[in-house]
Amino acid sequence: MASEAVNRILSAEAELEQKNADARVRSDELVSEAEIRASKTIQKKLGDAAAEAHRMRSEYDARLKEYTKKAEADCDEELDRIRAASEKNMVSAVDRIIAEFF
Repeated sequence: MASEAVNRILSAEAELEQKNADARVRSDELVSEAEIRASKTIQKKLGDAAAEAHRMRSEYDARLKEYTKKAEADCDEELDRIRAASEKNMVSAVDRIIAEFF
């Protein structure tokens, strides 16, 4: 009887060790699956962020081009105005110099 009880205890311990080993294996599998899913999620988020950054960069580049064109046009207009004023002043100055000396 004692040997039967010992055999049951040993059998229960062996079964417990097997269940613990199975649980460790399943736990490792779950962790590995979670890591893979997390990695895929991170890669997707990074891809989405890169696409959004590219979209924003393109949008800002387009705005910059528009702003640059407008600034250049404004500068050209101002230069034309200054040239016209300087030519008018130059003609007036030449006329005065000629009038004073001749």
